[in-house]
Amino acid sequence: MSEQRFQRPFGGQGPRGQNSFGQDSYGQGPAGYDPDPGAYRDGRSSGLHRFLGGSPGAVLLRLVFLSVLVGAGMAMLGVTPGILFAQAYDTVRSLLELSFDTFHDAGRWFVAGAAVVVPLWLLSRVFARGR
Repeated sequence: MSEQRFQRPFGGQGPRGQNSFGQDSYGQGPAGYDPDPGAYRDGRSSGLHRFLGGSPGAVLLRLVFLSVLVGAGMAMLGVTPGILFAQAYDTVRSLLELSFDTFHDAGRWFVAGAAVVVPLWLLSRVFARGR
């Protein structure tokens, strides 16, 4: 699967047309064809760039900005990381307790139902065998 960078929408020509090599002014050939799709990935950090979604410096700058923005919003709402983790822990714990209570109730229902259904099934099999 080849990735194409700077692909124009609808595959049209660029504003300046194509040069003598059949490529347009954006470095792509006719209808968005890139003659060397792997050329921009030849650097040593291309895997790192793909993983991070950009250069490490730019990603770090974005993360710092977003962290400050989210931290300011949390401070305005009076939410701290400690409260956030405590609430998450309490939520998971209550869900587990609820699920165990549900299984406990379902187990009691199963035993109560089986106490009636199994003897009736056994009697029906015994009486059906006599025919």
